[in-house]
Amino acid sequence: MTGVGFGAFVRRAHDAGRLVVQPRMGMSSPERMRAGLLATRDAAATTVGTITLDSYTRVGDLESAGLAVLEGVALNGYPIVSHETTTTLNVLDGIHGPGFPVQVRHGSAAPQDIFRALTAVGLDASEGGPVSYCLPYGRVPLRDSVAHWAASCELLAALAESGAEPHLETFGGCVLGQLCPPGLLVAVSFLEALFFRRHGIRSISVSYAQQTDPRQDAEAVAALRALCTRFLPDTEWHVVVYAYMGLYPETEDGAYRLLGKAAELAVTSGSERLIVKTVAESRRIPTVAENVAALEHAAAVAARTPRAPLDGTGTQTYAEASALVNAVLELDDDLGTALLAAFAEGLLDVPYCLHPDNAGSSRSYIDADGRLCWADIGKMPLKGIADVRPKQAVTSAGLLESLSYVRRSHDRYDPADTRARAPARPRGA
Repeated sequence: MTGVGFGAFVRRAHDAGRLVVQPRMGMSSPERMRAGLLATRDAAATTVGTITLDSYTRVGDLESAGLAVLEGVALNGYPIVSHETTTTLNVLDGIHGPGFPVQVRHGSAAPQDIFRALTAVGLDASEGGPVSYCLPYGRVPLRDSVAHWAASCELLAALAESGAEPHLETFGGCVLGQLCPPGLLVAVSFLEALFFRRHGIRSISVSYAQQTDPRQDAEAVAALRALCTRFLPDTEWHVVVYAYMGLYPETEDGAYRLLGKAAELAVTSGSERLIVKTVAESRRIPTVAENVAALEHAAAVAARTPRAPLDGTGTQTYAEASALVNAVLELDDDLGTALLAAFAEGLLDVPYCLHPDNAGSSRSYIDADGRLCWADIGKMPLKGIADVRPKQAVTSAGLLESLSYVRRSHDRYDPADTRARAPARPRGA
């Protein structure tokens, strides 16, 4: 099985005026995983497939993953390392190809075994990053994650020798999922992309997760595009927007409104791909049918939304992101070493992230207009750039209220908000 050019597929779709939509989907049963890929491929949308891995594989507990496969125990994702290669080849047979590339999503700070397993079955697209798959998810030292990701990038990049174009997507624009001001999300997303490029990957996507304010989100995507245009001129790249990753609306209308706004953000900002969420997100793992309904709804909203990207450099978000990026790049010519130093010195500091290698001094809040702002920048080089509110203004009650802000604002029914509402019965629902 040869490489299918994940990045090239997305680029062709964008050039044809179509947004690529993608689910988060992973089942431990090979039969169910195959059925999910088939349903995604056959949805009324331009789609790519996803194989999301299980938690045991993510943390490197391959013994437990292997035992679950032997005993037929259901897991919360597909254990690609523990399944036989022939099993996964059968899952992909007749599905994965030039018209339907498949990406492996995992969440691991040490993905070497995962990359070996996915390349063994002819796959060449994955995602993550040395920062974004370390700080929010566990206690793996950042130094170890950087080393693991350097080796993993080089492992994947070696596929180019056989004519493939391996693709990696940064997860940096989704760090902690919520309450992280966009300037920092853009900076980490871009820095991980640059890390991939310096370790041999030439086809890259940069991520950004929908936050609390549509205008601020549009500014953030524009800033991300501007940085990539400036620093990655010899790289095939595109932007992937994630539907909101925090507390999701509990009502069906609220969930569809929020997903619709994510689709609008993706199209208006000139982004090429969207990771969807479903009506079930607030309660449980979604079914295949709910994923298909979300894909089709997002595609329908995207089809009626015009592109209207903003200027990338004239905003506070760009000023914050570029200041952070420049500060990191000045630390060391080796980007991995620079990232370690940046977190050690607090020049990068993710708010509310409890990882030991994160300074933990920064704080954020949602202002009266719904924008994410800094309450405390810690030691980050944003003095005179960020509009900082005194840190004592953030209380535990205010933090809890902020965490549910998006859910509350979208679960309230607004009869005037019809653009992003769900169809009466989405196909597959």
